Amino acid sequence: MRSIGTNTIETYRLILRRFEYEDASDMLELWVSKPEIQYLYSEPVYTTIEEVNELLKSYINSYENMNYYRWAIIDKLTHRCVGQIAFYFVDIKNHFAEIEYCIATDFQNKGLMTEAVEAIIKYGFEKIVFHKIQISTKSINAQSKRVIEKCGFIYEGTLRDYFFYNGDYIDRLYYSMLRKEYDNQKEG
Repeated sequence: MRSIGTNTIETYRLILRRFEYEDASDMLELWVSKPEIQYLYSEPVYTTIEEVNELLKSYINSYENMNYYRWAIIDKLTHRCVGQIAFYFVDIKNHFAEIEYCIATDFQNKGLMTEAVEAIIKYGFEKIVFHKIQISTKSINAQSKRVIEKCGFIYEGTLRDYFFYNGDYIDRLYYSMLRKEYDNQKEG
């Protein structure tokens, strides 16, 4: 496994790059202030530009760590920061990471998140050389489940009643992909 940090990745419709302070207004307008987006990946809602700048400060300062991987998702058409994607948990000893992501409502259901996930899967297996990449979603998040399945992850299991929200318990679904499965997908 290599420690290479967050480098820019370009796809057909997206640029995945390090966050910059200039992303704050897009973030606040498009996603971090939206409870329906933030809840789905268990993040707090930010309501002021000052709060967003503090979040950005933590992201930007973390780029010094070469095992920190978090990208701003930039839509090439609009040049706006429409979401984020990360290997938010990296296990150096066991050579795996877990993905998290979110995208603004107006940019959902267009295949953009699938494109971003596929790009960091490739980065993770080919550049960092992970053995395994895992991902989870809330059972109520059908859109995320579709992205995960389109990207070829294998269902591993359910952590039952993992989240408590608005008086209800919600399951957490876990998926993963091994390096050999990625290689087989690439060949096929």
